[in-house]
Amino acid sequence: MGSFDVPLSILDLALIGRGESVADSFAASVELAQRAERWGFQRIWYAEHHNMPTIASSATSVLIGHVASQTESIRLGSGGVMLPNHSPLVIAEQFGTLATLYPGRIDLGLGRAPGTDPVTTQALRRTASAADTFPNDVLELQGYLGETSRVPRVSANPGKGTHVPLYILGSSLYGAQLAAALGLPYAFASHFAPDALHQAITVYRQRFEPSEQLAAPYVIAGAGIIAADTEEEAERQRELSRRARFRSLFGRGRNLTDAEVDEHLAGAGGMQVDHMMTYAGVGTGAQVRDFLARFREQTAADELILVSNAVERQAWMRSFELVAEHCLPDRVAATR
Repeated sequence: MGSFDVPLSILDLALIGRGESVADSFAASVELAQRAERWGFQRIWYAEHHNMPTIASSATSVLIGHVASQTESIRLGSGGVMLPNHSPLVIAEQFGTLATLYPGRIDLGLGRAPGTDPVTTQALRRTASAADTFPNDVLELQGYLGETSRVPRVSANPGKGTHVPLYILGSSLYGAQLAAALGLPYAFASHFAPDALHQAITVYRQRFEPSEQLAAPYVIAGAGIIAADTEEEAERQRELSRRARFRSLFGRGRNLTDAEVDEHLAGAGGMQVDHMMTYAGVGTGAQVRDFLARFREQTAADELILVSNAVERQAWMRSFELVAEHCLPDRVAATR
């Protein structure tokens, strides 16, 4: 069995597991990146979230720099930076610094959502209209990272001339249309928002305009994975993941009992959680590989980016290891 026919990457949500500290989460992210580098994964991205007690990647660029300092070759980046939360100049300076320190290894994925709840959005000093300027903000950021700033007499130092590659992230047709118009790669968040996947990819490819960064459309599609040594263990991890996701979505600020979670998962809440996991492969390593092959065939994606839905730390790491063994066997064998 040869290696998978498209690059495989990882979205690390920097989860803080039960009984873990933030420092534990960061240590696990470093360990995963070091292993993924040996296993042959293309890149690892970290997402900007705020006011979420189980996610530690809020200071995304800082985490990228820390992991980059502990690895040698794997690409690292944001999946994504929620640009309307920030000044384009500041993001250019941050990622220009990273690109200077770790040349050829840094990606800058961009989203326009706040990455949090409405109250925290206000605490971020973000206005209701911040997302409206997203296209212009992307262009301004691109100028800072290129040779010519779009803002007279303002340059990003570091940043200018680094040409950090930009990626547009999305879960709707908006991001697909913008990525196509700007000639940028497009990453679709099908690992939690499956509805518009195929339509968005079609729109992106049909409307794509070549750019200095990219000559042809490039699609990255997200998929969830829970790979385990047995089907029974994979199903146990899936149920734990369903419960954790429900608590994250509906239990913010509330201490839900197990009985309450059971009741809601048996109804509409469970259907919503299961729908979010439409594109998730659950089973043994071979079964997850088969799922990823079908998903790749359905989307014709140029790259898949994987999220381990397992909530127990050892099972989370094992998911990626099994995928590597079954999808990237040549690279894994070479490291042994």
